[in-house]
Amino acid sequence: MQNPFFKNIGPIYINTLLKNSGIENKFNFKKDKIYDVKDLTSATSKDLTFFHSKNYSSLASSTKASYCVTLESLSNYLPSSCKKIVVENVLLSMANITKEFYPTSIVDDFDDSVKEIKKIRFKNKVKYGKNVLIGKNVSIGKNCLIGHNSIIEKNVIIGANCSIGSNVIIRNTIIKDNVSILDGCVIGKKGFGFFPDRKENVRYPHIGVVIINDNSEIGCGSTIDRGSLSNTIIGKNTFLDNQIHIAHNNKIGNNCIIAGQVGFAGSSSLGDNVLIGGQAGISGHLKIGSNVHIGGGSGVIKDIEDNTKVMGYPAKSLREFIKDNR
Repeated sequence: MQNPFFKNIGPIYINTLLKNSGIENKFNFKKDKIYDVKDLTSATSKDLTFFHSKNYSSLASSTKASYCVTLESLSNYLPSSCKKIVVENVLLSMANITKEFYPTSIVDDFDDSVKEIKKIRFKNKVKYGKNVLIGKNVSIGKNCLIGHNSIIEKNVIIGANCSIGSNVIIRNTIIKDNVSILDGCVIGKKGFGFFPDRKENVRYPHIGVVIINDNSEIGCGSTIDRGSLSNTIIGKNTFLDNQIHIAHNNKIGNNCIIAGQVGFAGSSSLGDNVLIGGQAGISGHLKIGSNVHIGGGSGVIKDIEDNTKVMGYPAKSLREFIKDNR
């Protein structure tokens, strides 16, 4: 599921889409309509996707997308049913394409639609503190609490029995039942996705959401960015300590416990029952298995298999770490 909140203005004819995105139409594509942009896994025959790294070759080989933006060196991994759009910079091209479908997704200014909760329909449904503001297209379940000075901006769904602390800002987020968001969190803002250039840094649109599943807790001062083409997901019964940052597209499994000041770069995935000590760093585009323990202060820069304990920088097996540091 992509963002149910941003408006998709598709379909767009492929030749028009490429022209407006500044991409040369080398193969003279003309007639096909493209309905959406999606990742390799979720794309259908009506969609366009992208493939920029050999790490995703297995996903690329089975994509159902009708078109794929890719590099010449990677084009042979794609199925014959997928037409290749070869470019020099895949991610920059996809940023321009995504903006064509979702022109409002690049802007992340404050929500000027918010109203004081005491003046709207939630005033008798929610127990709330002082100076609470609620935006448009917000749903809140039964028995929820919202603390002082918190802002639930537009496009938020909150389940039942949830506790939202004070000084919290939430947008573009789906929160399931029995979730606690502690004081000072910022959830659902756009991720840190852009392409540096000497003249202008080009931002990548973020059209995903944050999904926080049942019975989870997000610690004080934590920040969770919404996804770019996919979603940022926190699993069931997963607890985050204070001051944790989770960048766009991360997938955190069920029953995970993550200690304070841990930072996640984008697009990594964690299995279930993962324990991470304080101040560890997780690089982007990694796969961390289930039942993994990562020691505090570690730097994880490669995949970790199931049932593994690691520590250090770069993170290595706990046995090796102890041997090297006697």
